[in-house]
Amino acid sequence: MPHRHSRRYYLQDIPLDEALQKYRRAMDDAGAMERTDAESVPVQDALGRITALPVWARRSSPHYDAAAMDGVAVRSADTVGASEVSPLPLSIPRSARWVDTGDPVPDGFDAVIMVEVVTELDDSTIEIRASVPPYSHVRPLGEDIVASELLLPESHRLRPADLGACAAAGVIDLAVRRKPTVAIVPTGSELVAPEREPAPGEIVEFNSLTLAGMLTEWGAAPVRLSPIPDDPALLKAAMLDAARRFDVVLINAGSSAGAEDYTAATIEELGELVAHGVAIRPGHPIALGIVEGKPVIGIPGYPVSAAVACELFVQPIVEAMLGRRASANPSVTATVTRRIQSPMGEDEFLRVRLGQVGVRLVATPLQRGAGVITSLVRADGIALIPRMSEGIEAGSEVSVRLLKPIEDTRRTIVAIGSHDLILDLMASKLGGDANGVSLSSANVGSLGGLLAIRRGEAHVAGAHLLDEKTGEYNVSYIERYAGGKEVALVNLAGRSQGLMVAPGNPLAVRSLSDLARGEVRFANRQRGSGTRMLLDYRLREEGISPDAIRGYEREDYTHLAVAAAVEGGRADAALGILPAARAFGLDFIALFDERYDLVIPMEFYESDLLRPALELIRSDDFQREVESLGGYSVSEMGRLMGVIGGAS
Repeated sequence: MPHRHSRRYYLQDIPLDEALQKYRRAMDDAGAMERTDAESVPVQDALGRITALPVWARRSSPHYDAAAMDGVAVRSADTVGASEVSPLPLSIPRSARWVDTGDPVPDGFDAVIMVEVVTELDDSTIEIRASVPPYSHVRPLGEDIVASELLLPESHRLRPADLGACAAAGVIDLAVRRKPTVAIVPTGSELVAPEREPAPGEIVEFNSLTLAGMLTEWGAAPVRLSPIPDDPALLKAAMLDAARRFDVVLINAGSSAGAEDYTAATIEELGELVAHGVAIRPGHPIALGIVEGKPVIGIPGYPVSAAVACELFVQPIVEAMLGRRASANPSVTATVTRRIQSPMGEDEFLRVRLGQVGVRLVATPLQRGAGVITSLVRADGIALIPRMSEGIEAGSEVSVRLLKPIEDTRRTIVAIGSHDLILDLMASKLGGDANGVSLSSANVGSLGGLLAIRRGEAHVAGAHLLDEKTGEYNVSYIERYAGGKEVALVNLAGRSQGLMVAPGNPLAVRSLSDLARGEVRFANRQRGSGTRMLLDYRLREEGISPDAIRGYEREDYTHLAVAAAVEGGRADAALGILPAARAFGLDFIALFDERYDLVIPMEFYESDLLRPALELIRSDDFQREVESLGGYSVSEMGRLMGVIGGAS
């Protein structure tokens, strides 16, 4: 077994297709992907299971000739000649008999006349005004299901309607594939349970929850085992035990080539290491092996890497064991809203938000970090950047594999621009709205939002850009950067910008000039953001050089991100808004008041898509909720401040 200093098993760079084929061949040779055995389950417990055998009807449905209407059963031959001008009397019960829907049609009778067109003359006589053909309003035996016919094929995923059909056909137990059992073995001495508050250096173990949920959706039976410390002997024992007890084994983390990454070496010691390292991003450090005739896969520890690797390599194994053909979510073509650089030689799986803006479906990239689990939460789809490219340019088309129904994207408001917590609150409120509208926001700064409006990639842009010459907000920048588009400028809120500092303000930071003191570390916003432009303007006003500020070059994309930097001790101060400071328990020194507006192209301003959002921000309840956050003025919230641009 390798020791801490050993680096014998370095990562490879096998192309994805080659890795999949190579692993499939190895598993076929080892019999590691055989279909699971059949088991019998009651029909009421079979939803979502996969049939192991064809399902044949045991009885017909209906199993007798049944009346399809309330009325009278008759012999069709006895009704010949009946008409409006020549009604025909029939005697009861010799020539006609009363029946309700679902009643057996009496022997010798072959049709039913609806009660609505029957005239009852007396207790023993009725009158009809039209003839009826044989089997009129009669459900014949076997109309729906005929005994011995094929109901469902083998390898079929059972749906609610299937269960009803089986019950109707007398099938009360179903032969289904046993769910493949999958062991999930987290590794790492730093892991702690979610219910425990982690200390610095400790990591909450939540990957197994995500992976188990994915496996359950695919039809497997996952079992989350206790985490294994970074000890090669313990890992070896756990891996061997799991391979003997489960159909598939996932070792989460420890699959790279670090000093405490033992997964690949342990797989090779116990069985066959088929591949170590695949040219994908995220998910590169994956180990593919076979132990005790079972697939054993070392899944990377970062949550997004783990999810992508599991989907690419584990889902096909589960589906093969269930006798299902490998499935894939549908794909669409979308326009990328910004340039994405990607390393040459790796297939990159990029999480994106989708929205229909005019005639175009636009894809807004989410954070790419392999540890950013929220990018999976927010993603509508995954775009593939092929490994032989170096990225994709803004405005180019890309194929996106859908994670949500495409219909959802057509009711999504795409907001690109400056970050504000009100947008998050709007997204929360609209998410439960009866209109079915959702809001997706991408934080690229105020200027980035105006450029997105110019390119036709957003319904809304958030902006708070102060014109130093006029003191006006946003107007001159819209005229300069929005490409002449006619837009509505709608106020979202007035807000206070100030310095966020640790509780008690230990460094006594009171003003921008204090940022130039050498001991103060600053967390800055990105270039193009309204907050960054406000800071630069005020620094010039006060004659403070950015070079004098420690951390000025550091850039974060939201108010919450810079607040988190202060709360986490990586910075001593940051410029932001009061609600962000409150969210992290920070002190706040108010410095400037500003106006934050929504820039909306006129083609969308009065659209059904935007109407729920505008009605929301103009409502008294929402405005009161925003005010309660602190640092906001809502006196003009929702007011149309003007229409700018367009033909003049």
